[in-house]
Amino acid sequence: MAGPIIRGLLPDNTDISSGERTLIGGCDLVELAKEFGTPLFVYDEIHLRSRCREAVEAFDGNVAYATKAFLCTEMARLAYQEGMNLDVATGGELFIARRADVPGERIVMHGNNKSLEELNMALREGVGRIVVDSFNELDRLDQLCADSGVSAKILLRVTPGVEAHTHEFVSTGQEDSKFGFTVKSGLAAEAVERVRRSPHLELFGLHAHIGSQVFDVEPFAKAVGVLAEFAAPFDFPELSVGGGLGVPYVEGEAAPSIKDWAEAILDACKKAGVKSLVSSEPGRSIVASAAVTLYTVGTIKEVPDYRTYVSVDGGMSDNPRPVLYGSGYETFLPRANQATRQNVVRLVGKHCESGDVLIKEAWVPDDLVVGDILATPVTGAYGYSMGSNYNQVLRPAVVFVSDGSPRMVVARESYEDLIRRDI
Repeated sequence: MAGPIIRGLLPDNTDISSGERTLIGGCDLVELAKEFGTPLFVYDEIHLRSRCREAVEAFDGNVAYATKAFLCTEMARLAYQEGMNLDVATGGELFIARRADVPGERIVMHGNNKSLEELNMALREGVGRIVVDSFNELDRLDQLCADSGVSAKILLRVTPGVEAHTHEFVSTGQEDSKFGFTVKSGLAAEAVERVRRSPHLELFGLHAHIGSQVFDVEPFAKAVGVLAEFAAPFDFPELSVGGGLGVPYVEGEAAPSIKDWAEAILDACKKAGVKSLVSSEPGRSIVASAAVTLYTVGTIKEVPDYRTYVSVDGGMSDNPRPVLYGSGYETFLPRANQATRQNVVRLVGKHCESGDVLIKEAWVPDDLVVGDILATPVTGAYGYSMGSNYNQVLRPAVVFVSDGSPRMVVARESYEDLIRRDI
């Protein structure tokens, strides 16, 4: 793709100095790579706060940050500071949220297979909503509440039978799903009746999630219609429409803003006669475009009649999305942001897998050399959180930048960290 990187794929507070150096939050990316090493996740903190505030305003405060997109102690603290609740799906995510001093009542607990330990933890920490996903979980939670003499506010996760236009691995609203009680089968109605018979469980409402990386608001509106019709006889206090709003990753893609998404959902709720409080759980749309990942080029290998391979010091361990979903990305040179990118290469990682490909067709300038810092934008969601130590590669540091100052919020792993749990 000849020409400079598209501005719309970069964090809000991106700037280019007179020497065409790329700055985010007033910090030079090349200098950040020197100071903190690579691979490195760089987040525009003001961008993060802006998206949190947009979501809070759009849903009148009834919004939870989906922590699975990106979670560390400081991110949990930031989202809570900006008025968001937190959506967690495991005991680990709950632990980090509480470690960040997020009150239990401001946390929503998800998960299709919560263990007894996790359910006990949710009750002990006073989690505000437990989203129940199955009859087995209903039985476990009911018994735990009876044994401990407490009650729990729950939402039932229902499957509306709406298929979102996204990758099958992140589509969750269709009938054939591991998540939730299906409406069409009658299981959702059966779950409602079972909860209403329990003296320990307070059914606060319904939850649905149709999938992730969805660009069209129509499936969300369709799901609202199904939920509203099902909920009409019960007068539930709350209806959660989940998350799933997509973001552009490559040139030519476009997605609704959080505000546009909220307006479409709330309009659909109004038309369907929903009187309940309407809540949501955005994640990717809060954090994805707030970050770039920095890599150092280590090897450039030309294979005549085929292609040129450019290898960097990260790969599928810090961004597994291309391997999992065939996700597309762009790349640029932070030292020359406006340089024409006229050469196509295959950008690959350092892992022992031929499939360790970050970008199949990456456009780079002619003067790319070994030792250059390369950046991939829109890596703020599901990179750090889905990362691994494959090949015992050290997991990257994470820095937040704003007003010309970087602050490390997650330290780079050391070799000693790799054996810390060995016995």
